[in-house]
Amino acid sequence: MLGELEGCDILHAVFRARGYRTRADVRFAEDGVEFDADGWDPDARVGFEYLSSEADDHDDLDPDELARLAARMDRGELFLFVIDEAEVPDAETLQWAAERFLDEVARRRGGAR
Repeated sequence: MLGELEGCDILHAVFRARGYRTRADVRFAEDGVEFDADGWDPDARVGFEYLSSEADDHDDLDPDELARLAARMDRGELFLFVIDEAEVPDAETLQWAAERFLDEVARRRGGAR
């Protein structure tokens, strides 16, 4: 499994290579959802949260908060890639998953960043 720092470094690299200006450890507090996002581009409203045991952040987002975020993503208001360390066995898999997420964001936005 990838540690918090390594996972976040990979995600910042993928998002930034796609033109996003992700900032690290940004306080997100909107619509009843509150947590520190590992990466967030406030202008594009795109970011990520890498859930790891090392950062003890598996409980940062409860099912209700995840549902609220999903509803906002469905409406195209924001896009947040939330991935658990247990879902990605290595750096290549994490990078691949982040690329697919950003492909979907681009598709939903009509190709725009």
